[in-house]
Amino acid sequence: MTEHDASAVELGLDTFGDVTVDSTGTRVSDAQTVRNVVSQAVLADEVGVDFFGVGEHHRKEFAISSPEVVLAAIAARTERLKVGTSVTVLSSDDPVRLFERFATLDALSEGRAEVTLGRGSFIESFPLFGYDLRDYEALFEEKLDLFTKLLDEEPVTWNGTTRASLDAADVYPKTGSRLKAWVGVGGSPESVVRTARHGLGLLLAIIGGPAERFRPYVDLFHRSVDSFGHDALPIGVHSPGHIAETDQQAWHEAYAGFEAMNNTIGRERGWPPYSRMRFQHDVGPEGAIYSGSPETVAHKIAHTVQLLGLDRFDLKFSTGTLSHEHMMRSIELYGTKVIPLVRDMLA
Repeated sequence: MTEHDASAVELGLDTFGDVTVDSTGTRVSDAQTVRNVVSQAVLADEVGVDFFGVGEHHRKEFAISSPEVVLAAIAARTERLKVGTSVTVLSSDDPVRLFERFATLDALSEGRAEVTLGRGSFIESFPLFGYDLRDYEALFEEKLDLFTKLLDEEPVTWNGTTRASLDAADVYPKTGSRLKAWVGVGGSPESVVRTARHGLGLLLAIIGGPAERFRPYVDLFHRSVDSFGHDALPIGVHSPGHIAETDQQAWHEAYAGFEAMNNTIGRERGWPPYSRMRFQHDVGPEGAIYSGSPETVAHKIAHTVQLLGLDRFDLKFSTGTLSHEHMMRSIELYGTKVIPLVRDMLA
């Protein structure tokens, strides 16, 4: 997308179904968390959000392991909201079954379904479903190749090492139009080029550092798309954040959730303990957290959209123990305040 039509950007929301706590500090059940996500999506539809994405995880911090089922429930209760994943762990799934599930979701949602394919930042699904981490690269490359062929909705002949070969296999149901597919990328040049080669949208997960750092990846994607002879392909960004009436209120509400999530993952990956100083840096202009008042968040989103020439920006509104009530207010402010402000700034 060129800079002059930046006002056409889609503004969405993402969640991993983070298992949160209630007003007494008691852990909310997985079942209630899933129901809360559906309620959050219904509100997003009502306040004018363009897209709602749910992530796939297989660990206790997140309640959504079957995104398509949750998205089907959301599709049945919404009218205009596009629904998809953020992301689907393609490496430990089967491309044929995955396509069938999303084609079914596309039918139920009357053409509003999308899928974002990724390797995932966690590895629990590999042993859970019987995959060897030594095959990490081959699994994703082969399955992405097959899934891309399935998007054409013609009989597929395919050979690989990670699943059974196909000989003129036809897959159903068919969609009314080609299913929209993206690839979630964390910042690897090879992944950017691969996404362009397959003719899929690029979804950059910017969860640390300034957006400016990702401009070379955007330029590489545009060059690669041209070199492979594709028409222009969409670029999006996924980043965390939280909105409240004022900056101070938003930061106060959000901090405990960011601290809990960063420290939980950090213990596994050797990160230093999270701190207020780190958080305040991350919510500033050089950080990747879009948190504050509607005006603060809108300015930061508009800057990122213009800087990277985005077709979509997704705010990951759930983080750690942040309560359902605070998330609902954040969604309401995003739809009623932030989105109109961003559109005015980009017009």
